[in-house]
Amino acid sequence: MRISARTHYALRAAVALAAAPPGPVHAHKIATSQDIPRKFCDNILLQLRRAGLLHSLRGSEGGYWLARPPEKITLADIIQVTEGVEQRMEPFHGIARPLADVWSAMRRHEHALLSEVTLADIVASAAEPALD
Repeated sequence: MRISARTHYALRAAVALAAAPPGPVHAHKIATSQDIPRKFCDNILLQLRRAGLLHSLRGSEGGYWLARPPEKITLADIIQVTEGVEQRMEPFHGIARPLADVWSAMRRHEHALLSEVTLADIVASAAEPALD
């Protein structure tokens, strides 16, 4: 699976919001903490808000926050917003025809894994002490 820079940034921004204390977080803080170019961050946050994954509030006390608890937002939810629906592949012909089954199984496994992992899982993993 190939993931775009937009999706990498969106995942990092969403995890930052999941780890933040309750309440709005300024886009500038998200961009700075996750090393995301500010304009790119603004566009990604807007895209996630339009998709219903984030809420926002304007003004000096405003910012962004998750629309659902982090345990209810999966990595697949975010990837679907930023990458869209995957295009159909060209069919395989002749001796290569069985490759279609392999690709199909791979996509199912990817989707299953990404649908199981939530933002809360990522935040919890980051909080675990490293093994020496």
